[in-house]
Amino acid sequence: MTETHEHDIARRVGRRFARPWHRDYARAKLAMDPAYAAAAQAIEAGGAMPLLDVGCGMGLLGFYLRERGWQGDYLGVDFDPRKLAAGRAATRDGERIAFHDGRAQALPVFAGNVALIDVLHYLERDAQRVLLAEAAARVAPGACLVVRNVLRDRSWRFRATVAEEWLIHAIRWMRAAPRHYPLREEIEQPLRDAGLEVAVQPLWGRTPFNSFLAVARRPAASR
Repeated sequence: MTETHEHDIARRVGRRFARPWHRDYARAKLAMDPAYAAAAQAIEAGGAMPLLDVGCGMGLLGFYLRERGWQGDYLGVDFDPRKLAAGRAATRDGERIAFHDGRAQALPVFAGNVALIDVLHYLERDAQRVLLAEAAARVAPGACLVVRNVLRDRSWRFRATVAEEWLIHAIRWMRAAPRHYPLREEIEQPLRDAGLEVAVQPLWGRTPFNSFLAVARRPAASR
């Protein structure tokens, strides 16, 4: 998909939102953050299986997928009522996009694809391990769990990410403060233990942040 097409999608998603701040945020986020295109490619590889988006915020991943033509059911879960309200208001009739008010520690019954975009580091280490196991248990055969998160290391990118996380919490865009920045193996091992095939790659894009993408797929059931 070309850069021009990506920017067109970002503008179309942005126009869904009534408030100027939400429109501008959606356009900028989708145009600059490579997580959405990378997650979409992994999810679309499984066809139209449903998606559970944990920590969905305003539902940008669901709207982005819709604008790319993906037709699966989307369920977003978040504990911030302000963002959920914005997502619900931006949803069009008949889109099969729904939002659930809840926390990552109590996922709904589900089978399909699962996304955890920038969620883990807001939980303590043990809670991260539990969430990864719970998310993996909801991945259907042939579907995937997409995890985008900052990883802890000694790089300047990690320090830049920590500073950015402090800022967005200080201005109250993120209600939760970071608890534990995981190591790579702290993400990979629980997913392999759950029977998923895991691939991890850097996902920096044009950002200075120490982001990585893990795609963990459950092998399709044999016939």
